[in-house]
Amino acid sequence: MSLFVPKFDESVIVRDAGAEVVGRAPTTVKLLADSSATGGALSTVRVTLTDGADGARPHLHNNSAEMFFVLDGAAELLSGDDVVTAGRGDLVVVPPGRPHAFAAVPGSDADLLVVITPGVERFAYFRHLQRIHLGEVTPESLLEVQELYDNHFLHSEPWDGRRR
Repeated sequence: MSLFVPKFDESVIVRDAGAEVVGRAPTTVKLLADSSATGGALSTVRVTLTDGADGARPHLHNNSAEMFFVLDGAAELLSGDDVVTAGRGDLVVVPPGRPHAFAAVPGSDADLLVVITPGVERFAYFRHLQRIHLGEVTPESLLEVQELYDNHFLHSEPWDGRRR
């Protein structure tokens, strides 16, 4: 096992009022710290979902683990072939290469802290999603940047079947 030692000299401090927010209800993403700010240690965002909203469709990261900490509400999370419900204070960590997705539980909101480690420059990915939402680029354009963001989409029967 190799040890990754991040390279940065100063503490990273992000004030709530100064954090960039992309999207709007039902899905908003607050950009907290990207990989470049943390010397590659991590990338982190806060995702707020209202009333059963989807957060991310099934995908995997080849080179990073992803942590989901439920700050408030309840979320459904895909991990491999399992769909788990996580409530306030629950933590789910998905290893590299494992399919995952997340959404707010129907009838509930969810407020999640999401951390990817080691970090990947992800803020541009969330801005890309915003451009798709605004109709500036097509949803298919995400396929062109999968490698860049280590975000590889896939199909998941357990995820698709969870609300039938």
